[in-house]
Amino acid sequence: MDFRRALYKLSGGLQRRIVPGLQYTQLTYEMRLKAQLKADDAWLDVGCGHAILPEWRTSEEQELLRLVPDVVGVDMDFEALSRHRSVTRRCLSNISNLPFRDGSFDIVTANMVVEHLDQPRVQFAEVARVLKPGGLFLFHTPNAGNYMMPFIRVVPEGSKKLLARIVEGRSAADVYPTYYRANDTKRIEEASSRSGLTVESIEFVNSTPVFSVVPPLLLPELLLLRQLERPALAHLRATLICRLRKAS
Repeated sequence: MDFRRALYKLSGGLQRRIVPGLQYTQLTYEMRLKAQLKADDAWLDVGCGHAILPEWRTSEEQELLRLVPDVVGVDMDFEALSRHRSVTRRCLSNISNLPFRDGSFDIVTANMVVEHLDQPRVQFAEVARVLKPGGLFLFHTPNAGNYMMPFIRVVPEGSKKLLARIVEGRSAADVYPTYYRANDTKRIEEASSRSGLTVESIEFVNSTPVFSVVPPLLLPELLLLRQLERPALAHLRATLICRLRKAS
């Protein structure tokens, strides 16, 4: 643990020198989410797992929930759902068949979930159904065109759990099959238009290095991330933050 912490300290120091101002993509998502929440919103978080934000953002997550009195989380993983640290109203459910009435929510969110959808047109339509007129679907997901994707796509599913543990410190239980069927502009627009949603914005988000704990690869990645700050290379950034709106 101390060795890993030392590597992150080294990575952070180099990052501040080479790409000043760069922040973890989850912090950007947190900022966008907070800006959307209103005190009278009914909020549904799909694929909520055991947390809305990363483990080290517990107090910030609880602050978000205090902004909105009506928050519901759904997930198909009972074990993860049963130990959610913040959301008390939780439901074991498939996003393809949500157990809520039409027009139940003002905002639906999904943090690192859309890449796992096997039928995004069906699942986006279900999100649209439970949204109120004018409601917002806000989601954060990997960019299918990001600079790491060629490598990710050739890694066998069985090896992804090991890599997630080494590179990200994630447990095997938190790694799920991925499809990337709504992870680029064209596919998001297609799935949205067929489900009654309109794309308001698709933001390409740069993030901190994947290889923070792999020193030989850290410096080259940081130099690449500095280049990705240029608008012309935004399509290679790590993630997407998307805002889809149901018609009023």
